[in-house]
Amino acid sequence: MGARAESVRRPGRPGADTPAVPEEESILQRGLEAFAELGYDHASARELARRLGVSHNFINDRYGSKAAFWRAVVDSALGAQLARMPEVDPDSGIDDAERLRQVITGFYRSAADSPLVGRIFVEELARDTERLDHLYERYIAPTLRTLTPSIDRLVAAGRMAPVPMDVLFFAVIPPVAGMVEVPLARRLGRPEPASPQQLLATAEMLADLVVNGLLSTPGTTV
Repeated sequence: MGARAESVRRPGRPGADTPAVPEEESILQRGLEAFAELGYDHASARELARRLGVSHNFINDRYGSKAAFWRAVVDSALGAQLARMPEVDPDSGIDDAERLRQVITGFYRSAADSPLVGRIFVEELARDTERLDHLYERYIAPTLRTLTPSIDRLVAAGRMAPVPMDVLFFAVIPPVAGMVEVPLARRLGRPEPASPQQLLATAEMLADLVVNGLLSTPGTTV
């Protein structure tokens, strides 16, 4: 009975003749790299297992499915990314335009720090999937809710033209490609490798362009 109990493996654990399973942080990072490079549909369970250095049934045993593994990868990466973004206290009395600028700058800066996350994010926005539902419900909608009061006050004060939320969102999100599409940026003249200071300057420049455009109303200058 004791020998039989010892022979039973918990899901996701390797046998005695297989390499040790990498640490969770390494698994999630390798998963992030695979999904960013291949996209969800082309990242087969077999290819993921190969890149993770685990058995072919590891993902199902440990996470339940490829979809659940994708969510674990994204939640880990986006959670770390959001933790790096500066918090803007809504009760701090900061000007609404400056608050908008800080949030957008933080978004671009975090994309520069984690371009793999940005690639996954941008790709999934074009697909009507449960993955988009996950991104929207957990990350996009809460962020928009924090910005909506500031936007409403800017519009009411005549400092910003009324813009539908979908138009506003796509005015802010596409420029993030400037932080994640590095090969194209190099062809357009960005130095390689770009220093952290250069990437920070690029993020702030993008944010200034976007926010200044949003705050420009007919007959006014920013």
